[in-house]
Amino acid sequence: MSSFLHTMVRVRSLEQSLGFYTLLGMRELRRRDVPEGRYTLVFIGFADNAAGQAEIELTYNWGQDDGYDLGTGFGHFAIGVADVAALVERVRAGGGKVVREAGPVKFGTSMIAFVEDPDGYRIELIERP
Repeated sequence: MSSFLHTMVRVRSLEQSLGFYTLLGMRELRRRDVPEGRYTLVFIGFADNAAGQAEIELTYNWGQDDGYDLGTGFGHFAIGVADVAALVERVRAGGGKVVREAGPVKFGTSMIAFVEDPDGYRIELIERP
């Protein structure tokens, strides 16, 4: 049986990225330093390898602190949350960037918001009470 495992994104600072994703309720699940390749992998998520729970792999290439070009193909991550407005306020209070306030999706009723991580990756928050 196949399953979705993770999505990898490159980051400038593991500490800043981990701080941001912690605001969303995620936590570090495991870490691997690869000195010969000069990079560190940190897997984050909501649950330790639970069935159906995908993870985000944060990749820090040692010495690559200038950032990356996000390109035009990547859209966003989506996370189901109990209370979009409350999470938006927690992100804001933690110094995170809110790029779309909590409110109904255009032409619909679902409550959504968008926030941005320290590297500019967008996360859509979708209310799932």
